[in-house]
Amino acid sequence: MKRSFFAFLSGAMFGVGLLISGMVDTTKVQGWLDVFGNWDPTLAFVLGGAILPMAIAWRVAARRRVAVLGDPLPMASSPAHPDANIVIGSVLFGMGWGLAGLCPGPAMASATFGGWGGLLFLVAMAAGMYVAPPIRRKIEIRSTQLKEI
Repeated sequence: MKRSFFAFLSGAMFGVGLLISGMVDTTKVQGWLDVFGNWDPTLAFVLGGAILPMAIAWRVAARRRVAVLGDPLPMASSPAHPDANIVIGSVLFGMGWGLAGLCPGPAMASATFGGWGGLLFLVAMAAGMYVAPPIRRKIEIRSTQLKEI
């Protein structure tokens, strides 16, 4: 029950922050990415405002070695050696974010007022999450088979 409450509270705070900052407005996000056109620096301030408290929270949590609710923190992967999954995932995320102006958080926050475009994005995102694991397994099987040849 405690975990669910804090998950709800965190999600609600995140959603309210997205609404207040305007990050559910796809034109703001696309304006941030339009560096050579009508550039909108709003997202830089939102990111900067989020990075500082999060950096402090991670430092405190790393010293404690447990999360607020008592669970052990997962070990961080080495940022010096990103694997293919991180690179491919980052590229796909960035492409979707740039094309649609939405990523999962703002898409969920704008689900009730985003119109058909927001709902279509959510359906496409859910479909992608559903089909990605079997496709990934097939790719891994195929690459293993090719290595054996």
